[in-house]
Amino acid sequence: MNIIYAEYNMYQNSIDIYTYAGYMLRIDCNRAEEGIKTTPCSQCVLNALAINNPLEYATLYLDGTMQVWVDAEDSLELW
Repeated sequence: MNIIYAEYNMYQNSIDIYTYAGYMLRIDCNRAEEGIKTTPCSQCVLNALAINNPLEYATLYLDGTMQVWVDAEDSLELW
């Protein structure tokens, strides 16, 4: 499946991915983040990722590595 582009849909709070074959995959951000443990800082960075780089957000969700990414963001936080 070749991806044309992905975009954040602010009305549905989702990532919409469009393919060359004419298919659309919608990832609901609320459900994607349902079991993720975040801090306020990492939640802000996760929201920014969904808006600024929706394809990376979708990749993290589909690979099942979103929690690992969030934990890495939290470990980079300066105290």
